[in-house]
Amino acid sequence: MNPTITMRERVEYYLRHKRNMGFQLRIEGEQLLRFAEYADKKGNNIPLSADLAIEWIRSSKKKSRLTWARRLEIIRTFTKYYQIIDPSTEVPSNHLFGPAHKRIMPHIFSEQEINDLLTAITQILSFSGLRGITFSYLFGLLVTTGMRVSEALSLKDDDIDLSKRIITIRDTKFKKSRHVVIHSTTSHALKKYLTLRNQHIPDPTNSNFFIGKDGKRLNVRQADYAFGCLRKHLGWSKKPRIYDLRHTFICNRLLTWYQEGKNVQQLIVFLSTYVGHVKVTDTYWYITGIPELMKITSKRFELYTQNITGELQ
Repeated sequence: MNPTITMRERVEYYLRHKRNMGFQLRIEGEQLLRFAEYADKKGNNIPLSADLAIEWIRSSKKKSRLTWARRLEIIRTFTKYYQIIDPSTEVPSNHLFGPAHKRIMPHIFSEQEINDLLTAITQILSFSGLRGITFSYLFGLLVTTGMRVSEALSLKDDDIDLSKRIITIRDTKFKKSRHVVIHSTTSHALKKYLTLRNQHIPDPTNSNFFIGKDGKRLNVRQADYAFGCLRKHLGWSKKPRIYDLRHTFICNRLLTWYQEGKNVQQLIVFLSTYVGHVKVTDTYWYITGIPELMKITSKRFELYTQNITGELQ
């Protein structure tokens, strides 16, 4: 291996190769570039040693084993790839810091909490300006569709067909596009937002649908900050996340189908496609044992055991 090649060059080569194969590697790419910067400052990083990788992993400001485990997962993938090019590359041992993925218990919003959230926007965000208006309709769209916040913020004007009530989400998490059918009330609300938006910025310089007062597209950090302000204003101690709106949407959809007597086992496949999951098992990850669902589950299990008992007698 040429010792004059920097770690950054090696990382950039790896990222180009993987992205040409269709991998996005957003977070992974950012982390690997940080590792490259760290390694190049240290010098003498050829061959790449496991000790250097572990030293970088532990240098994270977040001193948690979960953070270290996630960094280890990323660096192991890179080092295993590079070991093919340079056999002297060392791959750090797996499971040094425990599991890299831990399911955070989601908060399932009640109807009252959602109403409180949307009402609070008018109280703490300047509703006379475009910022408060945009966040109000943005969070409303997340509630009614279960979209990822990044998907909603990436929407362009041409992606939303209000007459047909269809939103097109392009190049999603898995490089696929999908159509999201919306309710007539949602379509009406988005039409109202478009009118209000254009009153504030009649001639936007871009085609982004959700924009701030400067006419530019809002980003996820701004949305997280606004949500944090709302959460603090409402005094929510459990600290729900924006992403919990997606969990809530999926749980509520299943609950409604159960209450309507629908075949949930069949319909969950359509729900999985609607929210942009590749596999239905990904949708199972979002299901939380809320009291309403557990009550239905208990009743169905009771009927099942009664039928089994009757057949055995």
